[in-house]
Amino acid sequence: MAASKNKKVTPLMKQYNAIKAKYPDALLLFRVGDFYETFGEDAIRSARILNIVLTKRGNGSETETALAGFPHHSLNTYLPKLVKAGERVAICDQLEDPKQTKTIVKRGVTELVTPGVALNDEVLNSKTNNFLCAVHYGKKSLGIAFLDVSTGEFLTAQGDVAYIDKLIQNFNPSEVLVSKANKKNFVEDFGEDHHVFFLEDWVFKTDYTYETLNAHFKTTSLKGFGVDHLTEGSIASGVILHYLGETQHHNIQHITSLQRIAEERYIWMDRFTIRNLELYHSTAVNAVTLLDVIDKTISPMGGRVLKRWLALPLKDSDAIYRRQEVVAYLKSTADEKQKLTVQLKRIGDIERLISKVATGKVCPREVVQLKNSLEAIAPIKILATKSKNESLKKMGEQLHDCELLRTKIKSTLNEEAPVNILKGNTIANGVVGELDELRAIAFSGKDYLDKMLARETEATGISSLKIASNNVFGYYIEVRNTHRDKVPDTWIRKQTLVNAERYITEELKEYEEKILGAEEKILILEQQLFSELVLWLADYIQPIQRNAALIGELDCLASFAQLAEENDYCRPVLDDSYALDIKNGRHPVIEKQLPVGEPYIANDVQLDNQNQQMIMITGPNMSGKSAILRQTALIVLLAQMGSFVPAEAAHLGVVDKIFTRVGASDNISMGESTFMVEMNETASILNNISDRSLVLLDEIGRGTSTYDGISIAWAISEFLHEHPARPKTLFATHYHELNEMSETFGRIKNYNVSVKELKDTVLFLRKLVPGGSEHSFGIHVAKMAGMPQQVLHRANKMLKKLEKSHSSEELTGKIKNLQEEEKVQLSFFNLDDPLLEQIKEEILHIDIDTLTPVEALMKLNEIKRMLTSKKASQV
Repeated sequence: MAASKNKKVTPLMKQYNAIKAKYPDALLLFRVGDFYETFGEDAIRSARILNIVLTKRGNGSETETALAGFPHHSLNTYLPKLVKAGERVAICDQLEDPKQTKTIVKRGVTELVTPGVALNDEVLNSKTNNFLCAVHYGKKSLGIAFLDVSTGEFLTAQGDVAYIDKLIQNFNPSEVLVSKANKKNFVEDFGEDHHVFFLEDWVFKTDYTYETLNAHFKTTSLKGFGVDHLTEGSIASGVILHYLGETQHHNIQHITSLQRIAEERYIWMDRFTIRNLELYHSTAVNAVTLLDVIDKTISPMGGRVLKRWLALPLKDSDAIYRRQEVVAYLKSTADEKQKLTVQLKRIGDIERLISKVATGKVCPREVVQLKNSLEAIAPIKILATKSKNESLKKMGEQLHDCELLRTKIKSTLNEEAPVNILKGNTIANGVVGELDELRAIAFSGKDYLDKMLARETEATGISSLKIASNNVFGYYIEVRNTHRDKVPDTWIRKQTLVNAERYITEELKEYEEKILGAEEKILILEQQLFSELVLWLADYIQPIQRNAALIGELDCLASFAQLAEENDYCRPVLDDSYALDIKNGRHPVIEKQLPVGEPYIANDVQLDNQNQQMIMITGPNMSGKSAILRQTALIVLLAQMGSFVPAEAAHLGVVDKIFTRVGASDNISMGESTFMVEMNETASILNNISDRSLVLLDEIGRGTSTYDGISIAWAISEFLHEHPARPKTLFATHYHELNEMSETFGRIKNYNVSVKELKDTVLFLRKLVPGGSEHSFGIHVAKMAGMPQQVLHRANKMLKKLEKSHSSEELTGKIKNLQEEEKVQLSFFNLDDPLLEQIKEEILHIDIDTLTPVEALMKLNEIKRMLTSKKASQV
């Protein structure tokens, strides 16, 4: 112990240890001269992630420690790799010129870069937001906030765990901030797949977070943003601003507003539905998502808007209609769409460029890019304003031409301005007289040196004189050894070579000082002028952010027009009815994956709340049942985003919720079986349905035994049919026994996906036709998969045995007998029977809203016992 206390630590390492202690959770990049160094565990992690050499500092001494580093100018190469690996990176810079101090250089952390707080282009994906998220556990609900510091978008909401989970799935944040006190709760509610950072509990206090928000927005309340009633959401928002301060992000004037995610405006989709429909993520390797197929956007803003629209489809039929009108107009006016597309291609990421202006991280070339992008917006504004479409015209009127800004940049910066201002030639000629004079001195040297060379050649008689310069000696005159005796005494020898001597003259020395002084002054003056320009540009943050939002929308709508044109999509009719009528609908993703020349088999789907509320789809595996379910949901989603849809025609009443239970989704790692997951998801659907819900169920009950599965599927179907909301439902099943339901329940209709039997094989026609299917053809599918003949032969034998012992008629007969028995049991009572009155009282006093499924079963069992005893006494 004594030995470790007496270790001699160098002043540099003492300084390092003090700074590292302030950022224990971060990987510290410590600037030493021209390198960023990492030490100890940080060095080991850095070397592994960056694939750089791991060495040692103080090798063999008692203070020996691991060391890994890279040149400071390579920061933009290595930093993204560390952040993408999930590291929090503290950048520690030298805060003073080493030449100006005789002691150790003062150092400090200038920026803390984390996965959710990154402005580096190499970290960011141009068409995807990089959201930092905060989740606050309130007393009654959870609050959530999302901030993309690279664009300034700041959003908040609050609700129950299911709603917050849905938002996290949709916005896919790079980093989530949670209170340390709620660490266990967060993992239980949302799993361990998120990159989470836990903050101290005091950060989540109401007073502190409200004060933080009002101080940033320079307001006295949050009423102006329409979020003052969202207490938990506002706390989460304040936590995000606190975190920006903690990570040394103080220049955030581009965060100009806080928006509420209005739950009532958008279709509800739970996380199971988002996952099942593979909207923008898929668990399958190399899978194509809906976003991959529909994204025809050109600009980065358009790509990000499209993702947002896909995450939050509209419920307002008027707003949807306005989007459709623009899509229809652009689709019908190919010339205007082409002109719009040409200009969109010229527009860079103005949203992120103006954010860089606010944060002081913009470079000269990026300011020129901003100007060029704004110049491309000017013709778009004219085009939109003159169009015959009202919505397009309004968008054109709202676009800001930023003419003064464009003129200012054009007159201040060179068109070929460098990425790094230290490279020079940033400011245009004619901006400042002093700069022009300094440039004349610094860059007109060739003429001056040529004249000097001519004078000295004539004066000395040495014809082979040469004037040159290098980094070590500066300017010099070189004389070959054969002419050395002609050198004047006033020349000063600087360097001796094998065949020559190098000299300097007083005149050459003065000229060199003048040149070097001019270059230094030019650099200082250019930096000053550029900083003044960036400061002036900050006044245009909000107009440019508004332009970015409008360009994103325009790009998105033009993308829909292009999509409709390329893939023969139709304009759906959307209204407030309860209809769902799709003629020859297609799956937008699957149809793009088919081999060339193979047509997609289109299908009609018709549902309503009165006559055909539920379609029971039977058919073999691989016949296309799941595809029909998914394509129905995707057509509804596309329609309510404002897009045209893959169908011949479609009439849709606005849907407010989409629920899917499609395919197996084991969660064995969390101790849940396929069947348990299936039941959890289905229970969530049954507890949240509304009269405008669309419910898609695929193979419910297959995770348990056949009789159990059929019973559960029957009970769920009955529940949905009898529910007062009458939700529109598609139920795909291989339980053919469920076809019997249509005889008892009037709004359930049977359909099957047709097949054609040919001798020893089956042809899947993938066409939805009325009527139930009688066979599953499972063994035929096994044969197509290449199952050994021996297995197929044995399977056929077993199938015949089972069909004899457990016929479907026997099972459906049992179900019918059960229903008849229920009717018979009731016939034992007359209206005056006291037992009937007792049962009536029991039922009336049940609080259905708080009754759990287990309590319901116990109550039913109790009533059944009463009925059974009554029947026994009658007999």
